[in-house]
Amino acid sequence: MKIENHPILGKKEEKKKVMIIFEGKTIEAEEGDPVAVALMNAGIRDFRLTRKKGEPRGVYCAIGRCTDCMMTINGRANVRTCITPVEEGMIVERGKLSREGKTK
Repeated sequence: MKIENHPILGKKEEKKKVMIIFEGKTIEAEEGDPVAVALMNAGIRDFRLTRKKGEPRGVYCAIGRCTDCMMTINGRANVRTCITPVEEGMIVERGKLSREGKTK
């Protein structure tokens, strides 16, 4: 999915490969890329479920303005994955909803 050679920006520079853990599964990512990019490159599109209907949500705005891509990262809930850079060993999980509709 990544552009390897952009007509204006030029050739993509190589980044350090790191491993993150998504719901128990190890995923290779490029350090510094947004978490959302790493997940999408691994084929993961559903990042959370809506509160009322339980419908899946993924990346929408990709600039940190909406809440569609929020997940739990390293135990911290409601992190916007589109603007959070990948770091070695991150633990990423979909948010779990309680009966009150609040993310645990």
